[in-house]
Amino acid sequence: MKIITGKLKNRNIYMPKDIRPTSNLVRKAIFDTLGQDWEGLSMLELFAGSGAVGIEAISNNAKMVTFVEKDPKAFLVIRENLRIMEVDPRKYEILEVDAFASIKEFALDKKKFDIIFADPPFGRELAKKTLKQVGGYDILHPNSLLIIQHERKEKLPENEGNLSLVKEKQYGLNIISIYKDIKNV
Repeated sequence: MKIITGKLKNRNIYMPKDIRPTSNLVRKAIFDTLGQDWEGLSMLELFAGSGAVGIEAISNNAKMVTFVEKDPKAFLVIRENLRIMEVDPRKYEILEVDAFASIKEFALDKKKFDIIFADPPFGRELAKKTLKQVGGYDILHPNSLLIIQHERKEKLPENEGNLSLVKEKQYGLNIISIYKDIKNV
């Protein structure tokens, strides 16, 4: 796999075995939808896998990306991908923790993000759980976005807490659902 946009475009990303990566097509669609200038934005990538989406955000000038991945092998792959890409360590943090525990911790620490991307493992209804958890904790800035990649058969509600579905697009067996945090809007 390669980075497809920004200053790191065409650089290779290592992929951990036994994960379902966010495809180039889906990553391109996300960045085409959201725009490719992420100057000053903070991002949280939950269930980060290889870190491809977060690295794509860094490639497009994101101010800070937080990667959350509990699998030790995938965690090391993210760290290695960032090292090989020579990403400034002040532009990211990698946490080897459970995604749901991290959401609670961010809320307790009053840490907020402009964009959250989540690509939980399929077949376990984790997209719904992620939506509910992010919707229940105050970790998004007002008017910010939660993007969830999920399997087609897992239907997500239109609203959860302050989150409202603004766009949904299918890519093969995957769906990208984009929610906007509508508090104080």
